[in-house]
Amino acid sequence: MAERETGNLIGSDKVEGTAVYGADRQKIGSIERVMIDKMSGKVAYAVLGYGGFLGIGDDHYPTPWASLKYDKDLSGYITNVTRDQLDEAPHYQNDAEWAWSRENDKRVYDHYQASPFW
Repeated sequence: MAERETGNLIGSDKVEGTAVYGADRQKIGSIERVMIDKMSGKVAYAVLGYGGFLGIGDDHYPTPWASLKYDKDLSGYITNVTRDQLDEAPHYQNDAEWAWSRENDKRVYDHYQASPFW
């Protein structure tokens, strides 16, 4: 079996479930999945789960991948967003409520003031 993590690379299955911490270094959620742009191959989003109990009832927050940085001390990703700011971010409760479209891409990237992946 190939390595799932090296010094610079990590398998997507190891990213899923990793904690995400806000600007105040408090946990704001965990990564549920990584969304990759089919055409460019770039990672567009990490979808964060936040708000439920033990993964049940979580809201889902598409977060620009570029806004996350891995922090070795926390063994998780850190972002400049606080929990209060996350509450105001575009999100959805179930997959049927969200359209993966350029319109929503723009809403998300504008909210996080991030450079678009496209």
